[in-house]
Amino acid sequence: MEQVVQFTGPREVEVAEHESAPLPSGHVRLRTLYSGISAGTELTAYRGTNPYLTRTWDAQARLFRDGAAGIVHPVAGWGYSEVGEVTEISPESADLPGMPAVGDVVWGIWGHRSEGVVPAERLVGHTLPAGLEPLAGAFARVGAIAYNAVLAAGVHLGEDVAVFGQGVIGLLTTRLARLSGARVTAVDALAVRLPVARRYGAHHTLDAREDQVAERIRESTDGRGADAAVEISGAYPALHEALRSVAVGGRVVASGFYQGEGTGLRLGDEFHHNRVQLICSQIGGVPQELSGRWSVERLQRTFLRLVAEGEVDVEPLVSHVVPVAAAAEAYELLDERPADALQVVLEF
Repeated sequence: MEQVVQFTGPREVEVAEHESAPLPSGHVRLRTLYSGISAGTELTAYRGTNPYLTRTWDAQARLFRDGAAGIVHPVAGWGYSEVGEVTEISPESADLPGMPAVGDVVWGIWGHRSEGVVPAERLVGHTLPAGLEPLAGAFARVGAIAYNAVLAAGVHLGEDVAVFGQGVIGLLTTRLARLSGARVTAVDALAVRLPVARRYGAHHTLDAREDQVAERIRESTDGRGADAAVEISGAYPALHEALRSVAVGGRVVASGFYQGEGTGLRLGDEFHHNRVQLICSQIGGVPQELSGRWSVERLQRTFLRLVAEGEVDVEPLVSHVVPVAAAAEAYELLDERPADALQVVLEF
């Protein structure tokens, strides 16, 4: 039997069981070890605010259409940070170059389910690097999201970069920006996260609830403002403060998943008068100017290589490893007590 985590309604979680199906041609079967919960995108589905639950995405037109929901409850198998053991490979796929072997531990995306059935080509090159614990494989996607944002920010050696939001992806962004040569100011509304940000390389930390963030950032940069800022929390007031914090002509990377209308975001203020560049970073693709050399696949593999080489430490980010049977409690924790958790991982 296969176990699958599904949302049956807003803030309603259950673990359903299904019979395992025969392996289709050209696919690989995996036994899931761990699956990381996204505290951003996934919570929008858990809470019922995700746009797919109220509108339909027209992939050809690249527009959301009103009138019907693209996804209806129960929403099954949500999740994009899985690691597991290969248990079966369809015969015609076994000899693909870079194909993992039965028994190998691999990373990828197949959702919160005890058994993954994935097209074989998606697992080429996805064997976990030697020396890494399996749990590290659950960070491939979130690490790539942070990496993408840093590339979009165009960080140069010695520049000042502000990172708004110090959850898991924000902390990884802070670390990767530091590795890129930036002096990082980390900002969060949860003070408990700021000491962690310092351990991940932040030169300065600011409490969004207590500090005048934009003013403090300008003070620490001789009045200029940050060269770039990455907003990763998905909160409109944080995006507005990021726009206030950068220099004239500075760049703000909006990498959070923003919900609803932009309350707290005033584009006629500093954004307009300081001619700020505002760009989106989303893991569906890499910055256009880098697309000849970079890809999402390269982001993921390179991030895991950095972890294997000891440049990024992901283990301290895991605050909870939860049996899949307790998935409902895991989502409740992230939703109601975010200060008590960082990366919550389901164990199968």
